Amino acid sequence: AAREIKALITDSGVKVEAGSALVNEAGATMKEIVAQVKRVADLIGEITAATQEQSAGIEQVNQAVGQLDQMTQQNAALVEQSAAAAASLKEQAERLAAAVSLFKLGQQETARVIAAAQASSRAAASTPVAPRHTSAAPRAASNPAKAPATPKATPSPKPSTSHSDDGWEEF
Repeated sequence: AAREIKALITDSGVKVEAGSALVNEAGATMKEIVAQVKRVADLIGEITAATQEQSAGIEQVNQAVGQLDQMTQQNAALVEQSAAAAASLKEQAERLAAAVSLFKLGQQETARVIAAAQASSRAAASTPVAPRHTSAAPRAASNPAKAPATPKATPSPKPSTSHSDDGWEEF
């Protein structure tokens, strides 16, 4: 009986040692699992930080696109204003040409003035608006060939002294 008890005790000791080894192994495995969980948590934290940075970057891009859209709308409005100003200037030039046409000039001089006015009207309508100069003198001096010569009015014969009903007489 003592041998059996000794064998059972020895067997129990071996089993306890095997169980203790399994417990130590399980403890090491649990430590590895805890370390891996911590690593996963760190990776999730890094992903969260990267996502926040991307969100901030996307927000900045959205703001830039909004500013570009606003600038595009402002440019479109400026183009419309420029077109309206060009049309107004063309109309004023036509009225001025009509007012100047009342003066009697020589045929050659009249044709030259009309051609010059039409050419400048076409050029003003087709070219973009240039920066304003502070005075007209430097532009005229820089290209004297294009400076218009002052037209010389040819005197017309004096009409008879009879006046029209409106009190004006021709000159």
